[in-house]
Amino acid sequence: MRHPDSTDEGAMAKRGWWLVALNVLIPGSAQIVAGNRRLGRIGLRATLLAWFLVIVAAGLALFARPVLLWLTVGAGWFSALILTLVQILLVVYVVLWAVLTFDVLRMVRLVKVPTASRFAIPVVALILLGLVGGGAAYAATVVGSTRNTISSIFGQSGPSLPPDDGYYNILLLGADSGDGRDSMRFDSISVVSVNADTGAVTITGIPRELPNAPFSEGSPMQELYPNGFEGHGSSSCGWNGWMNHVRNAAEVCRDDNGTGLYPNAQAQGSEPGIEATKDAAEGVLGIKIPYYVFVDMHGFADLVDALGGVDITVTERLPKGGPPEGWHGTDVNEWAIGWIEPGAQHMDGDTAQWYARSRYTTSDWDRMKRQRELQAAILAQFTPQTVLTRFNEVAAAGTALISTDLPQDKLPEFFDLMMKAKELPVNTIELTPEHGVDEFQPDYAYIHEMIQQALHPPTPTPTPAP
Repeated sequence: MRHPDSTDEGAMAKRGWWLVALNVLIPGSAQIVAGNRRLGRIGLRATLLAWFLVIVAAGLALFARPVLLWLTVGAGWFSALILTLVQILLVVYVVLWAVLTFDVLRMVRLVKVPTASRFAIPVVALILLGLVGGGAAYAATVVGSTRNTISSIFGQSGPSLPPDDGYYNILLLGADSGDGRDSMRFDSISVVSVNADTGAVTITGIPRELPNAPFSEGSPMQELYPNGFEGHGSSSCGWNGWMNHVRNAAEVCRDDNGTGLYPNAQAQGSEPGIEATKDAAEGVLGIKIPYYVFVDMHGFADLVDALGGVDITVTERLPKGGPPEGWHGTDVNEWAIGWIEPGAQHMDGDTAQWYARSRYTTSDWDRMKRQRELQAAILAQFTPQTVLTRFNEVAAAGTALISTDLPQDKLPEFFDLMMKAKELPVNTIELTPEHGVDEFQPDYAYIHEMIQQALHPPTPTPTPAP
């Protein structure tokens, strides 16, 4: 291999193919055998280090996944440092592999091999370099996207708390952000309750027009509204007593923008209006809700597209779009920009967004059901295969549409719970007349009891044997 007979074209061709194979299987070994041993030792050491790190990561993934997740996503700045080092190592290794490949082509002495091999060897070597090196380069971009996404979404967070009564309860809000945010009201309000042991998910939909919501004990809003949330008319800034107007009363219409009520909100990745809505949701459901996730509906379509779409069975024809301000006609065709037809559909992001928001030909109760359908469908799409093959797109969409105060150190635990949740059906509760909730005068004691029954169903008493 090191001192070949250059006059024997057959032997030179065989040697060339062996060098290419060694360069792919054990980068650096070709130089050790037949070339620059110093370069070969560098390549071989880098290869052994790469194999060692891959084996360690695989071992942790198989036998200690919480540790791997903590190291990569749950340890704050330390995780960011680890991901940065991994990304640098991947890029350096790709560059080194390219250097080794071109050095192998130099060692092959292409002018000494038969014509067929003279063209085949470099083509095969470069294709292999593109496949393997491209895979490593893609892995580097995934690592970078992971670091940037986590930093962007979880840059600020609230305190890390244990589950309450066996559940992690998270307020899920959906609305339009961006221009006009000062007048933003939440279009979608729900609470996701995740069983801390089994991962079972219960989603409770709270009508945005739910009136006179009580606030939780100790809430600064309870001091202002001891008898439940009430409306307030004003020529400059007012609100009615609906659930989605709590933000107006707590933040938008206050001179201090709510900082006097919730002074720590901004520092913990939240807003006074969101914290007040949390307190209202706690009072409505009778459970503790420490965290929130806000979904920007402008970016919702991007997330659905990034996941490859969602499967939904549509039960009635729905219009896309909404009427212009001041419209009082009856013909929907005057403003509809399209229609969602009944039947099984694989929806893209734009269609899914209108499916979640359409309300001019149906009731708010119907819209709540559709939103819950989409939440379950999106959860079903978060498979390891989908996330891995579309990771950069999913990460970019997530960064653009989500804000939260979930603490980063909870991510490993939540990831495991999400994997468990995928194996279980999603339970849904809607606080609507269909479920016995009066839309004008809700019985909040009844709602508390209904939520407790759903989250902690009574254990059947076994029938004694005769």
